[in-house]
Amino acid sequence: MYIMSKTILLFPGQGAQYVGMGQTLASTFEPARKLMMQADEILGFSLSKLMAEGPEEVLKSTDNTQPALFTVSAMVMELLKSEGFAFDYVAGHSLGEYSAIYAAGGFSFDDGLRLVRTRGELMASAGSKNPGAMAAIMGQDEAKILELCEAVKDVGTVVPANINCPGQIVVSGAVAGVNKLVENCAAAGIKAIPLAVSGAFHSPLMQFAQAGLAEAIAKTKFNDVEKPVIANVIAEPVTKGSEIADLLVRQLVSPVRWNDCMNKAMSLGVTQGVEVGSGKVLMGLMRKISRDVKVTPVETIEAFQAL
Repeated sequence: MYIMSKTILLFPGQGAQYVGMGQTLASTFEPARKLMMQADEILGFSLSKLMAEGPEEVLKSTDNTQPALFTVSAMVMELLKSEGFAFDYVAGHSLGEYSAIYAAGGFSFDDGLRLVRTRGELMASAGSKNPGAMAAIMGQDEAKILELCEAVKDVGTVVPANINCPGQIVVSGAVAGVNKLVENCAAAGIKAIPLAVSGAFHSPLMQFAQAGLAEAIAKTKFNDVEKPVIANVIAEPVTKGSEIADLLVRQLVSPVRWNDCMNKAMSLGVTQGVEVGSGKVLMGLMRKISRDVKVTPVETIEAFQAL
């Protein structure tokens, strides 16, 4: 059966932030600048100044990074909507799933921004109460990663956190456990890269934050969406607002199945993607997943015009 070519919008998560993010679009596209100012008003502090000037250490604190990335993706969505850009599916990596839900009409900008700020604060707090670590393991499949995690369970809990693409899986867990896993990898000739993070994201160590996030999500109005969200937790398209909300709660302590999400998108006929917002991380992952889908990063008017 022939499936028509489809387009997916992709939204980056933490790690895509940088000082100066969103400034070019804000200076050239008035609706984007207004959205940035709206974010300042909602949050009660100058997120726009932090995005423009840093300092970098403050911007990359998770409680600031999350609203900054959400805002920039929303600014680019204003541009896409103003030009009537058509798309069929959305997906976002971890935090980026919130941007994807906003883009699909799952909740308002105000509600989404408040949620990601709360999520960032809760994750930062969980990281302080239950210190954790993360590391990227290269060149191994999920079965091998599970074996590596099992081997260090007596030292500390470690689980797969981001299954990003073939040969790149991030693990997350207790500091001692992750450190031991990295040591074991070095001894076995496996490349393992410790990540500079403030907590064990997408692991049981985030359970402290889950109750607070569930409470915030329960108070937020979620709409059913016409453009399906390919959800991190199940790698399946969802449209019901209640299911989207439930999956966001689960996402906090579950692995991001990005590789599976992109394979699902391709099975649905997706042949092109647009990375909406800051950076080019998801374009790079897609190149490792499949060369059959062309992903174009868009953060400025010029980038959009080159689509």
